[in-house]
Amino acid sequence: MCARAKMAFISGGDLCCPVCQDIFRDPVVLPCSHSFCKDCQQSWWRQKKSRECPEPVCLICRDSEKHTNHTFRPIDDIAQIHRVEVEETLEPLREKLQSLKNVRADFELIAEHIKTQTQQTERQIKEQFQKFHTFLAEEERVRLCQLREEEEQKSRRIREQVEVLKREITALSQTIREAEDELGSEVVSFLHNYEALVERVQQHPLLEDPRPPSGALIDQAKHLGNLGFQVWRNMKDLVSYSPVILDPNTAGTQVVLSADLTSVRREEMQQLPSNPERFNPFRHSVLGSEGFQSGTHSWDVEVGDSRYWCLGVLAQSAERKGNLPFGFWRIECLGGVYSARSPSSPPTHPVVQTQLERVRVSLVWDRGELLFSDLDTNTHIHTFTHTFTERMFPYVSILDKLPLKILQSRISVTPEHRRGTL
Repeated sequence: MCARAKMAFISGGDLCCPVCQDIFRDPVVLPCSHSFCKDCQQSWWRQKKSRECPEPVCLICRDSEKHTNHTFRPIDDIAQIHRVEVEETLEPLREKLQSLKNVRADFELIAEHIKTQTQQTERQIKEQFQKFHTFLAEEERVRLCQLREEEEQKSRRIREQVEVLKREITALSQTIREAEDELGSEVVSFLHNYEALVERVQQHPLLEDPRPPSGALIDQAKHLGNLGFQVWRNMKDLVSYSPVILDPNTAGTQVVLSADLTSVRREEMQQLPSNPERFNPFRHSVLGSEGFQSGTHSWDVEVGDSRYWCLGVLAQSAERKGNLPFGFWRIECLGGVYSARSPSSPPTHPVVQTQLERVRVSLVWDRGELLFSDLDTNTHIHTFTHTFTERMFPYVSILDKLPLKILQSRISVTPEHRRGTL
């Protein structure tokens, strides 16, 4: 330490530059409160090419007895300690950043999926309405043809009768003119032709005038009466009704639904949005679009030759992003072995005489019953009893390539006749 510095410490001051170890010449104070000679500070910044403090160490801690109990370490050690602290602080931020990136990717996938869904739905709507347009155009053509045919038949009949009347009028007019001419002739000539004149007049007896035939007019009531209903009734072969429509937004990543959302088959892994409604990891599952919270509901499922499937109902509150231990009632077929499973009872194996091909599922919500039966043999398979307290959704799962299909219900279009009282 320089003599001047020792004198400074003895007097209680700190007048030495930490860089040159000499008394300050033209001193400067940095924002960190450390002082240096101006030349020393400028020289340091030129060497480091960065405006950092030349020596971030407290000189009193280093040289004075005032801070005897204070410890200090090499700057590299302290920097490393702070780097570790900063790294530890940054780690949750990095995790949060990655989480946000993942969420953004999910939202971008959802946005893209929305576009795809819109395009598919628009195409199917147009295809369906094109069928309706074609059907209605044909209905219009047929009905107009029937109208024109009736018009032609009845108009031809009336024209024929008009022609007969024209001929009769012409002949009768001729007879009247001849008789009137004879009446105006002289007496001798009139008397000479009298008998022949009377005979000609009498050849045209005064019969009753012809009348228009019954049903001569267009039957407007036949063509217009309940026209909309008649067309609607004829459309029943064109339209279908399914008691359960499958919800593609719940479908796992390894199932594909048919265009009409009534059939499901297994497929390779697809990239689908991880929206809250979708099953994961139950990638082979899908729910009905409508849940039931009262009443009696029934739907038939064609399982065909499939030997790996599951049918039942799922509670609205059941977790769809993990296991399904609660709120899940179903029967399963695994390799031809049938079992019935519920949250509150151990698995049972219902007796099935022949391989099931069509299964009826009936939910009697108010009575707390879920029934399964063989639609082909009309035999009972299994019944669950439970006091349902929430909305229940039809559940379907397929584990092999063969599809499962919700069967269509028979459509009946019958008017209800009501008898009024006067």
